[in-house]
Amino acid sequence: MPSSVDTFQYDNRIVKQFAIASMVFGVVGMTVGLLVALQMFLPQLNFGSPFTTFGRIRPLHTNAVIFAFVGNAIFMGVYYSMPRLLKAPMWSKKLSQIHFWGWQTIILSAAISLPLGLTTSKEYAELEWPIDIAIAVIWVIFGINMFMTILKRRERHLYVAIWFYIATVVTVAVLHVVNSFEIPVNLLKSYSLYAGVQDGLVQWWYGHNAVAFFLTTPYLGLMYYFLPKAANRPIYSYRLSIIHFWALIFIYIWAGPHHLLYSALPDWAQSLGTVFSIMLIAPSWGGMLNGLLTLRGAWDKVREDPVLKFMVVAITAYGMATLEGPLLSLKSVNAITHFTDWTIAHVHVGALGWNGFLTFGILYWLIPRMYGTKLHSVKLANAHFWIGTLGMLFYVIPMYWAGLAEGLMWKQFTAEGFLQYPNFLETVLQVVPMYIARAIGGSLFLTGVLLGGYNLIATARGGKFIAEEEASAPPLEAQPKPEKGGYYHRWIERRPVQFLLLSTVAILIGGIVEMVPMFVIKSNVPSIANVKPYTPLEVEGRDIYIREGCVSCHSQLVRPFRSETERYGEYSKAGEYVYDHPFLWGSKRTGPDLHRIGGKYPDAWHYNHMLEPTSMSPGSLMPPFPWLIEDELNTHNTAAKIRALRKVGVPYAKDYDEQALEDLQTQAAAVSQSLADQGIQVDSDREIIALIAYLQRLGTDINPSAN
Repeated sequence: MPSSVDTFQYDNRIVKQFAIASMVFGVVGMTVGLLVALQMFLPQLNFGSPFTTFGRIRPLHTNAVIFAFVGNAIFMGVYYSMPRLLKAPMWSKKLSQIHFWGWQTIILSAAISLPLGLTTSKEYAELEWPIDIAIAVIWVIFGINMFMTILKRRERHLYVAIWFYIATVVTVAVLHVVNSFEIPVNLLKSYSLYAGVQDGLVQWWYGHNAVAFFLTTPYLGLMYYFLPKAANRPIYSYRLSIIHFWALIFIYIWAGPHHLLYSALPDWAQSLGTVFSIMLIAPSWGGMLNGLLTLRGAWDKVREDPVLKFMVVAITAYGMATLEGPLLSLKSVNAITHFTDWTIAHVHVGALGWNGFLTFGILYWLIPRMYGTKLHSVKLANAHFWIGTLGMLFYVIPMYWAGLAEGLMWKQFTAEGFLQYPNFLETVLQVVPMYIARAIGGSLFLTGVLLGGYNLIATARGGKFIAEEEASAPPLEAQPKPEKGGYYHRWIERRPVQFLLLSTVAILIGGIVEMVPMFVIKSNVPSIANVKPYTPLEVEGRDIYIREGCVSCHSQLVRPFRSETERYGEYSKAGEYVYDHPFLWGSKRTGPDLHRIGGKYPDAWHYNHMLEPTSMSPGSLMPPFPWLIEDELNTHNTAAKIRALRKVGVPYAKDYDEQALEDLQTQAAAVSQSLADQGIQVDSDREIIALIAYLQRLGTDINPSAN
């Protein structure tokens, strides 16, 4: 027996803080999500305000759910489980508090900036550069605190949950930094360092792996800790956990290009994404089976315990989502489902089922223990489970139905060879009943969350919070050295620095192989002589398009299908996007593609469409944008924007920034005169002028007839 034993305390305060933040922001994020869902068929619910339109609050919803609800839940689980697995308190309480308050400040910054239209438009990475820097700093602080705790541990072997935490910290840092390279214009505006196809590849390398290493790997670590605790059983297979971990982190990082199938991305990159996506089924289902088989022989307990009910459905949802993802990466499936609501259903199986239900299961297990009491009401917890499950089903099933209807209607031809539904709005109106059903499902899910919040508050009030939990363990140096032999993997488990380095190498390989050729080999993005940089007025119009979140509903990518070239025009080429900082391909079509919109309609059509969409498209569910006609175009930063774009490679002439404003005013006057010729009087210094100039430019570089 060891001769000395250390006595120490686990800090439950930081766990409590993150738990409260997770639930509060969860309610906020899901409430915004419900408003977004309602606006899909009741656009007047933007209340006539520019700050609550779909395009601005949709990224608010995604960021609140991903980084506020799920992010705080991750930190809650890590700060509880890691000290207990390592038999050591967190290295620094001060760093823990800086992490907590820094993360909440970032969330509040996002909640303010996104409705104001301050966005990069890059999905799951919309926050502007000062907030990006803050995220990196706070993440590094979390990483330092975590790794110092590992180095000061009193448990020689690192349990599997710690492996997933290590991979999460390293990979999220790499993803965030690489994707966030941008050139600032001012404190509130920047341009992506990458352009067009290259920007698309980097963004979806980040976007897919943000799902992998923020929404998946840390939650797998939480599953490996909290599921055995809740079931009071060991994890099913240690060997399977080894295969699950290393195969998952190596393969996952390659799969990003499957978001860009049939795009202007080179075929070799698309194929790599598809191949590795299919391979992902094996480790993903290995993890799911390891979780579910842990409960073998304990199904009677599952029927009685709401904690295990939540966890079982969560793990099942993980399995379904990780089977569906690879299937969606098959080109034949992707051709029908991409840009449709099928993707929305797929994402929410993971968000509501995997992340949401596992979070609730952990909270129902954790809060009673931190307050030294029993759960206030098992009946209420069961009610939350069933209402939440019904809400999830009412959400995702209509979205699957809507997605299939959209994909098939877009591709349908008549016997004579014409598009069956040439008017895109026909598709939108067809799925409105499914949007209504989704809103009902979201309401049910949110109702369950509110019940759960009440139950947890009542539980806390019925007990006494244990701020410092006493524990003891012998110091590492006082423990006997492990005997030789056993599993080969035991060697790396005892060496956290080597484990960190090996994990880093595993996640870097895929990104390097995919991205380096895209930036080094010029033939991956063939140049097109006719493609010219945007004029200063078009730059301002593009920034308005980004500010209003138009990319949330409209793609700018015509795929090489007959159904799309008949509807929109010539399919999109890689060389057309070389001056797009950032790219604007989008991931969902609630409205038609706009890459060939230039010259399709007169200027007056665009003016009236933004003022009152139904005047041009009867039955349209797009909200009006009257402020674009009322507000003056801010040109104070036009010269700075030209300078920033020159820095990222747009070939404006030297000192062009000095004459940019003059050129802008000349083009604006021409657009204003064009509107006047069509019977519409509008000053040349209004925002609508810049937006019309940008829309009329789209697709015209390789389509002279549209000029």
